Amino acid sequence: MSLSKIRIIGAVGVVVLLLLAGSLYFGLRDKPDDAPANQKAIAVAVDMTNLPQRVIQVKQTIPVQPGESELLFPQWLPGNHSPSGPIDKIAGITFTNAGNKLEWKRDPRNVYAFKITVPDGVESIDASFQYMTPTDSTQGRVVMTPNMLNLQWNAVVLYPAGSPVSEIPFTASVTYPPGFEAGTALEVAGKDGDTVNYHTVPLDILVDSPVYAGRYHKEFDLAPGAKTPVRLQVFADAPEQLEAKPEHIELHKALVQQALGLYGSQHYDHYDFLLSLSDQLSSNGLEHQRSSENGLPTDYFTGWDPAVGSADLLGHEYTHSWNGKFRRPADMWTPNYNVPMQDSLLWVYEGQTQYWGNVLTGRSGLRPAEVSRDALASAVAAYTDNRPGLTWRTLQDTTNDPIIAQRRTKPYRSWQLSEDYYQGGQLVWLGVDARIRELTGNTKSLDDFARAFFGVDDSKWESQNTYDFDEVVSTLNGVVADDWAKYLRDRIDGKEPFASSVEKTGWKLVYDNNPGALLTAQMKKAEGAVNYTYSIGLNVSGAGKVTDVRWDGPAFKAKVGTGMTVVSVNDAPYSQATMEAAIEAAKTDPAPIRLQVKDFDQTRTIELNYHDGLRYPHLQRIEGTPDYLSQILAARN
Repeated sequence: MSLSKIRIIGAVGVVVLLLLAGSLYFGLRDKPDDAPANQKAIAVAVDMTNLPQRVIQVKQTIPVQPGESELLFPQWLPGNHSPSGPIDKIAGITFTNAGNKLEWKRDPRNVYAFKITVPDGVESIDASFQYMTPTDSTQGRVVMTPNMLNLQWNAVVLYPAGSPVSEIPFTASVTYPPGFEAGTALEVAGKDGDTVNYHTVPLDILVDSPVYAGRYHKEFDLAPGAKTPVRLQVFADAPEQLEAKPEHIELHKALVQQALGLYGSQHYDHYDFLLSLSDQLSSNGLEHQRSSENGLPTDYFTGWDPAVGSADLLGHEYTHSWNGKFRRPADMWTPNYNVPMQDSLLWVYEGQTQYWGNVLTGRSGLRPAEVSRDALASAVAAYTDNRPGLTWRTLQDTTNDPIIAQRRTKPYRSWQLSEDYYQGGQLVWLGVDARIRELTGNTKSLDDFARAFFGVDDSKWESQNTYDFDEVVSTLNGVVADDWAKYLRDRIDGKEPFASSVEKTGWKLVYDNNPGALLTAQMKKAEGAVNYTYSIGLNVSGAGKVTDVRWDGPAFKAKVGTGMTVVSVNDAPYSQATMEAAIEAAKTDPAPIRLQVKDFDQTRTIELNYHDGLRYPHLQRIEGTPDYLSQILAARN
């Protein structure tokens, strides 16, 4: 949602006016929880009580004028970076006035648009429809379970075409299942039994304020005594999963303090981490300015191991409050949710957020330093030895992938590439951090950039600041002068490698046969899935199904393909133990590793001529060089 090169059919002047209007609006806008003046609010009532069938009932009352009216269902969703609005799950659409049914037609050239002829004398119409939420993961993300739900407002609203979403007021209410408690950034205006009424807000604030609700809920104060509240709202499948160790919560408080120390500002009047711990509700991670949606395993608290630490999801999504929400790329701002976005700066929006997510998780102590390094080593290894696709496709081009692939899985990701601006962008920014330290004699760092770029206008959240490539470069030059435009473009355009940037921090990539605490924990939670990417070149599920094959790796060259199932290893039934024993034995045995694989209804034997043993990535100190990485991950006072 930033100033965009808006692709609208029509005169260039129309585009310019839209951009100027958006820029002016963001500069002069009143506080967002006040309704735009002189405009009647659209009322939306959402009934979430049909948990058994997982159907959401929606009713709206929409102010209209006589004549042709066009209503839109949101298509281009902030945070998804793509036209992924779930229009296919909307059913039962009906428009009425005073009980009289009105005819409607869908625009065949834009299936997200509904056209209604409003009779003379009619000032409002009623709309009703159902959002048919997925009943299993094959249909999409599950958002309703017997004990929990996740309401995303973009899935339950229609809004009039022709006005910016920031100027369309909505008054929302939700009827929750009995016994459910709700968490959201929205302010409660009142309650009537199980129905919660929220204060009127513009549509952009409504859509940016999702709801988690559930039968089992616990709230943790992460900023005790602070003027600006920060809360962790946890919802779980069972009450015992809410029992957090005090020392674990203290580390979440430290995450907030480390972020505030980094950015030196808060662009929200309060912030809520909405966290689901569930095996039933689909996990997710989605950024918002005053909240975030986060899904983690049910043992996040009860199985917490200080030696492994926590995932960096919360640190990543929290950073987005500054990078992506308050400050967002210029070509990602659009006046409404049905104007296409452009994603050219996702290597900043997501790439630098990925960087800070890992760093802040390390600085807070939520992850030990060794685990934070191993998380980084995984990215370094990928872009050193597992991204041959960079020979034909640039990191810059992967910013188009949310639109091209819409986050569908790919059979050969290392060759096709996907949303590589996350991990690849992280390494670009690691290199920038190291270069700043080198150029300034370690007196400045990327921390200085973050404070100067994202820390502007402390305490303001009612207006947003867009940014472009030139401002990124000029802010870097304000930290330390260099040819930053060339440095960045060379890496994102494929002219210079960026994985080796880790060596500028005083560490290098190495491999050994120890997966380490992080990968071991990840494989355990993946129900037996095993990562052999850097040995035989494939990943295997617990049932032996090949889920990924490294392009041009040993398995690929032997004609192993994704989707096959490994039945046996050296004539023994497949298991993690038999596979690892075979790989290690081949280090001293010249005979190839024999895999029996099933491919559809055919079974055949494949020979892998591989003899280098198990290989897992880690980082190792380069003696005699400055240790910038340890400083990067160290807590700030």
